[in-house]
Amino acid sequence: MQRDKQEETMRRVHQSTCVSWATAVLPVAAAFILSTIYPTPAAAQSVDDGVMLRQHELVVGSVYSRDSWNEYWEGALKRENGNIGTLTTQTNAWFANYGVTDRLTVLGAIPHVWTNASQGVLHSMGGFQDLTVAAKYRVFDRSTRLGDVRALAVAAGGFPLTDYTPDFQPLSIGFGSKRLSGRGTLNLQTESGWFATGSMAYTWRSGVTLDRPFYYTDDQLFFTDQVDMPNVFDYIATAGFGTSRIQTALAFSQQRTLGGGDIRRQDMPFVSNRMNFSRIGGMVSVPIPGLRTLAVQVQYGYTIAGRNVGQSSTLTTGLFYRLPVGGRAVQ
Repeated sequence: MQRDKQEETMRRVHQSTCVSWATAVLPVAAAFILSTIYPTPAAAQSVDDGVMLRQHELVVGSVYSRDSWNEYWEGALKRENGNIGTLTTQTNAWFANYGVTDRLTVLGAIPHVWTNASQGVLHSMGGFQDLTVAAKYRVFDRSTRLGDVRALAVAAGGFPLTDYTPDFQPLSIGFGSKRLSGRGTLNLQTESGWFATGSMAYTWRSGVTLDRPFYYTDDQLFFTDQVDMPNVFDYIATAGFGTSRIQTALAFSQQRTLGGGDIRRQDMPFVSNRMNFSRIGGMVSVPIPGLRTLAVQVQYGYTIAGRNVGQSSTLTTGLFYRLPVGGRAVQ
């Protein structure tokens, strides 16, 4: 009985990290520069954490992110650009996660994205980006002297919901590419409330079609409207502590694009450019008093290094609600 209560407390702690660190970079994916390439479901239980929903448990909510930068790396050169000024990307993502069984959880998210440059003549863009769906399966769960160790396997995919153009970087709201990724996650949860999670993924991306018959990238001229998109490898490490009153965590993430060229000097970014980055972040989540199944979260992320990405800061707020399991409130 005591162990069951402890596991339920820890599950709430992890669920309260509703947006997750992957979500912290969701708006970056929408804006191209500083993109994760794999817009993950912005959810109270995400593709890169160690949490599983209970059977028939449903979590729904909304996450708002505001990402901005005024400096970026043009290849390895860090610079400003007066034709852009400060680029701001806002994302409002709606999500729903469902526990099919205690070992299988499905996740889904739909983001609406707006981009804006404070200077120059590039016009803003906005609209629905990509639908992302994922299935998370618990491979094993073991108790050790350090705590409970859990291994998870995740399959995720995504595709554009609208015919937005990917060929207007860095104002485009997305890349217009279909994605399929495989992810592995290892999680350690202690009895005292501390937890640590490591997760890595490989993402395959389909090519995209431009609204022009030729393009130039990576020192080559191509007479076609078809662009091959490089695949992506990423990983994230998260550590934190939580109680029933408050949850906190820190995270470090990196992305490596497996191919693609650099932004040419004094040129616009291109959809297939190599985009590498390292980010750090922190979060705090608290339940709303008197509403045990409703919680709010605030988190902040910052890019500390990169290549062909903006040095962005991201502020994210999320609100999520856990619906009753089997017609009764979750205890």
